[in-house]
Amino acid sequence: MPFIEVKLYEGRSREQKEALVDRITDAFVEIAGTPKSHVWIVFRDVPKDQWAMDGKLQG
Repeated sequence: MPFIEVKLYEGRSREQKEALVDRITDAFVEIAGTPKSHVWIVFRDVPKDQWAMDGKLQG
C-alpha cells in the first residue's frame, strides 16, 4: 500500500490539491498496478520561511 507524502509551500487551494490527488493516484494505479483504494496521500503545508534552498531561507 503506497503512502505518499507531499510537502509544499502553504497556500494551495483545495481544488489544486484535489487535482494533484487525482493525478498522483492515477499514476500509481497505471504504473504500479496498485488498486486505487490502496493509495494514501497526505499533504504537509509548510510556511515559506521554514524552507531553505541554495543556502538561503525562502520566506
